[in-house]
Amino acid sequence: MENFFGHLKEEYLRQFKQTTFKDTEQLIDEYIYFYNYERIQLKTRQTPYETRCLSI
Repeated sequence: MENFFGHLKEEYLRQFKQTTFKDTEQLIDEYIYFYNYERIQLKTRQTPYETRCLSI
């Protein structure tokens, strides 16, 4: 979890200026989607979602 929050702060939240809580909430939701469904991990060459689907 610490790794995820570190990436969230460094890669995403510091790039955008949030003016409201709703803006911040939307950015976090977008990042969570990206982190799970679009981001390719170098070690597995898959998204976390693809990795979980293979283990079921």
